[in-house]
Amino acid sequence: MSINALLLSSSRVGDTPYLAHAIPFIKPLIAELAKRIEPQNQKWLFIPYAGVSISHDAYLTRVISSLAELDIEISGIHQYEDPKQAVMQADGILVGGGNTFNLLHKLYKHDLVKLITNQVSEGKPYIGWSAGSNIAGLSIRTTNDMPIVEPSSFNSLGLLPFQLNPHYTNYQAPGHNGETRAQRLLEFTCVDPDTPVVAIEEGSALWRRGDKLSLIGDKQAYLFCGLQQEIPIPVGSELSHLLHTE
Repeated sequence: MSINALLLSSSRVGDTPYLAHAIPFIKPLIAELAKRIEPQNQKWLFIPYAGVSISHDAYLTRVISSLAELDIEISGIHQYEDPKQAVMQADGILVGGGNTFNLLHKLYKHDLVKLITNQVSEGKPYIGWSAGSNIAGLSIRTTNDMPIVEPSSFNSLGLLPFQLNPHYTNYQAPGHNGETRAQRLLEFTCVDPDTPVVAIEEGSALWRRGDKLSLIGDKQAYLFCGLQQEIPIPVGSELSHLLHTE
């Protein structure tokens, strides 16, 4: 088995309903798993730890409602006494957006980081959006979020051998003097010039299938690495070479 991970930039595009744009991206993962387990029998585990201003139950209800047409069973990890057992028994893993620091903090608290990495590396499908995508990289050092809590480590799942920056935009409001996103990512590459960062816009996603990595959706992405700054990655690009950056 090999990694099958869909990493969405966001839960929405513009004013579209929650996760509506992502359903066409998710369906191939459901179909792949359906070779072994019929969709109505697939048990997907949702991890709501990134949600800080929404309860875990409310977050789970939102995800179940938004993905209802997929006809899969979705439960929340918070509904189980043993989170590790829940991960191991699930057929697939969903990780939602919110605050990346809080998400990683709770994954470490429940000793789930290595377990999820191992499970996904062995073929269990993984779908994340926003913070759920952030943690798929080497670390969360390129998240856009405020560090409201301190995880025991910034190191994350490592499903990709580089950094991610979801929700990418380099817009600067007129009269605003704060750093742009590109300037923030430049700072990262100044202190870590050997580690690439792939920035993905809302509406796009990265899909890793074994040794194949694709940019999907209708938005280009951007590469930051060393002296390379905000290099456009065309829509539909194959990025498998980035899986061999070590």
